Amino acid sequence: MSPQRLPREHFVQRRGSRDLAANVTDLWALGSTATLALPCVAVVGTRAASAYGRRHARQISAELAASGCCILSGLALGIDTEAHEGALEAGGATIGILGGGHNAFFPRQNRPLAARMIAAGGAVLSPFAPDCPPRPGQFLQRNGIVAALADAVLVIEAPLRSGSLNTAGWAADRIPVLALPGDADRRQSEGSHALIRDGATLARNAGDVLEALGIAASDARRAASPSQAALSDLARSVLHALRDGETGFDALVSATRAQPHELLATLCELELSGFVAAIPGHAWVRV
Repeated sequence: MSPQRLPREHFVQRRGSRDLAANVTDLWALGSTATLALPCVAVVGTRAASAYGRRHARQISAELAASGCCILSGLALGIDTEAHEGALEAGGATIGILGGGHNAFFPRQNRPLAARMIAAGGAVLSPFAPDCPPRPGQFLQRNGIVAALADAVLVIEAPLRSGSLNTAGWAADRIPVLALPGDADRRQSEGSHALIRDGATLARNAGDVLEALGIAASDARRAASPSQAALSDLARSVLHALRDGETGFDALVSATRAQPHELLATLCELELSGFVAAIPGHAWVRV
């Protein structure tokens, strides 16, 4: 499967009327971006995570995903990995953003994790062309995109000089920034404690994150079922084409005049949102 190039307008639509950071332009995507319609929480932290940080990253991410949130992170080792794994364990949605192209995937150890995220209905995004190798400066741009797509940023563990604090900086004064407190003498906690000292919300659990977002778990779950008014023109065309019952893929291509890859992506998004269901014979039906 090759990454699909999606224009900035696609993400503006997914995130509604909220402002996206200027560095969000076209992104390359593998998987479905439908879950960006959910409340999105960026869970980030150090690669050199402690057992304490790993445990809380996985547990909080699982609880947020079970409450109807999409977990965003950078697919790095350490805290990012635990955040994605926690969301998957809860049967929830998670999206990763890379610091290089999909074909130059980094870190290699997380390729299987990325595949599981996509299979579970999530996505792996990158602002870089598929063959672009990862370079240090590109991860700072990646951090800005993580913050731009999020409704809140949760820092689990971070030293004073870290990409996680860079992500929090992108989010400051725009969306809630939260941090998990840690041991006072642990280097991995220094950045988190500095954020709390400077005004970030102290996060003990998923409930604190949901409270900062101003939503309850039931509200987050309802966000997973957007109204038809929020759908794209192609999605509405698909629903119109399915009004008379089950319809095969080729017939949908003819009815909507869409490119096959665009139609397939839209069908996946409609299925995740509960509007359609796939049936045997490569056909779909309205739910």
